Amino acid sequence: MIKPALQDDAFLADVQSARSDSEHFHLWWLGQSGFLLQWQGSHLLLDPYLSDSLTKKYADSDKPHVRMTERVIAPDRLDFIDVVTSSHNHTDHLDADTLIPILRRNPAASLIIPEANREFVAERLGVAREFPVGLDAGQSVTRGNFKFAGIPAAHEAVERDPSGRCRFLGYLVRFGPWTVYHSGDTVLYEGMVENLRRWKIDAALLPINGRAPERRVAGNLSGREAAELGKVIGARCAIPCHYDMFEFNTASPDEFVETARAIGQSYQLLRAGERWSA
Repeated sequence: MIKPALQDDAFLADVQSARSDSEHFHLWWLGQSGFLLQWQGSHLLLDPYLSDSLTKKYADSDKPHVRMTERVIAPDRLDFIDVVTSSHNHTDHLDADTLIPILRRNPAASLIIPEANREFVAERLGVAREFPVGLDAGQSVTRGNFKFAGIPAAHEAVERDPSGRCRFLGYLVRFGPWTVYHSGDTVLYEGMVENLRRWKIDAALLPINGRAPERRVAGNLSGREAAELGKVIGARCAIPCHYDMFEFNTASPDEFVETARAIGQSYQLLRAGERWSA
C-alpha cells in the first residue's frame, strides 16, 4: 500500500507549522478528490474521503474497492475545520464515515453542497435539512474567509433535478487575492471552458482517472484532458487528483505530466499528505 508523504501526527504538525505563514495559502492532498486548504488561520476541506467505507461496502462484490493509499488522517482528529464541501452524492465525495466525525468535532463548521442534493445529504449525514448551505451553478455564497461559486460538473453529463438545479458541481473558491477551482468529478462539456476563462484561477484541482466502461462507474477527465483544460482556462497551476485510491478505478499521472510539459502548463504532482504552498 502507498504510504502518504505525511500521515497522522506528522501531517497535523505540518498543518500547524504552516499557520505561521499568513502571506500564502497552503494546500494538502488527502487522497482521491480530497484537499485541505489553509489560509490565514482558516481551514477548508474539499470533498474529503478519510475512511474505508467503500472498501467495506464492496468487499464481497464483483467490484471490490481495494484501497491503494493509506489514510492520511482520521477524520475525528481534524478539530480546526471551518468549512467542508461535497460536490455530489457519490460516497467518495459524500462519506458519512468521514463527514459525521468532522461535523461533530467542528460544530460551528459549514457544509457546502449542491442545493439539488439537500434531502439526500441530510438523510445520509443525519443532519437537519436546513443545516447544509446549498448552491447551484451561477450562485455564490460566503462562509468565513471563503467565497464559493457553483460551476456545473458533468459526471458524465450535466444532470439536473426537476427544478433545473445541478446535481454535480465544481466550486470556485475565492479568498484574499486567490482563486482555487475544485472541479469535483467531471468530463468536458459545452460552455465549460468559456465559463472558467472568466476567472483568474491560481490552482485547478482536476481528476485524471478517465473513462473506462469496464469499470462500470461514471468517468472523469483523462490526464491529457486535465492538463489541456488547465492550459485553456489559464490556470496558474494544475494539480491532478482522483487516482491512487482504488485499484479498479485509477490511472497513472504520467499522461498528465507528459501533456503538461508538452503544452507548457505549470503543474504540481502531490503525494497524499503532501503540502503545496502558493
